[in-house]
Amino acid sequence: MQAGVQFDQLTEEEKHQHFMDRINRGEKIEADDWMPEDYRMSLIRLIAMHGISEIMGALPEKEWVPKAPSLHRKLAIMAKVQDEMGHGQLLLRVAEDLMAPLGKNREDIMQDLFAKRLKFHNVFHMEAPTWGDAGMIAWLVDGAAIISQSMMLDSSYGPYARALKRICAEEVFHAQHGESIILALAEGTPEQRKLLQDALNRWWPSLIMFFGPKSAKETGNSHADKNIMYKIRTKTNEELRQEFFTKYVPRIWALGLTIPDETIHFDEEQQLWIYKDVDWNEFKQIVSGNGPRSANRLDLRKRSYDNNAWVREALAAKKAI
Repeated sequence: MQAGVQFDQLTEEEKHQHFMDRINRGEKIEADDWMPEDYRMSLIRLIAMHGISEIMGALPEKEWVPKAPSLHRKLAIMAKVQDEMGHGQLLLRVAEDLMAPLGKNREDIMQDLFAKRLKFHNVFHMEAPTWGDAGMIAWLVDGAAIISQSMMLDSSYGPYARALKRICAEEVFHAQHGESIILALAEGTPEQRKLLQDALNRWWPSLIMFFGPKSAKETGNSHADKNIMYKIRTKTNEELRQEFFTKYVPRIWALGLTIPDETIHFDEEQQLWIYKDVDWNEFKQIVSGNGPRSANRLDLRKRSYDNNAWVREALAAKKAI
């Protein structure tokens, strides 16, 4: 910025350049800083989806709280469900600060969820019929989440980056909880190993989908990936997926499990994992609220939200006094 020139005297183009200069210097943007509207909207879309995914992601595991095979396992999965709900509330608070200048709040986020305007991660639309599924969610789904979220620990938006530090630290414990379940089943009876293999077979396509389709940059589209341009994130969907393969495929094989993809292998020449792609039209259907358990989980979340309206009203009344 030129000496003696007030920020509010700059043109929109000059403000945008000043904003980009700050980001490129590694500075953090805060909620009350000036920001381009597309930056704000990109953050709202990403953080609201992330927050809602944390909340909806607790529901498949919630189903296993009363059915866990021991008191120790019951307490562990109960604590994990509580953590996930806390992550969601933390992230929705970050999203609310961004939405305030637009005259919107958390109520708008929840109504967008119930109307299927706000999407949540594909994995949380899926069924979890066995204890093996509970293990897969905590081990591989949370493992995928750690890879994705760790990439954004240095996000240009300060409040999101700070929230992620706490979330990632707790997700490590969640993944260890899942690994403990997986190892116990892998070392168990033939029936338990089969239960584990069946769970992996069910979850593998969803794990491929977890990181999303290849981005515009990866497909050669001329439109830049805004989240990368604005340094909200630093890696593409495919780069994250490759990291997941590198970390987890050898571990899955080491357990004697079979990945339900006969083509998967590491190509030394390309330094890439080669794998069978999924049906991305199915992905679009799932995240649009048409997955196997979408309706059930959305209904459960809405009933809980409606039944606890009195709590929000009481807190609002106390704040107004």
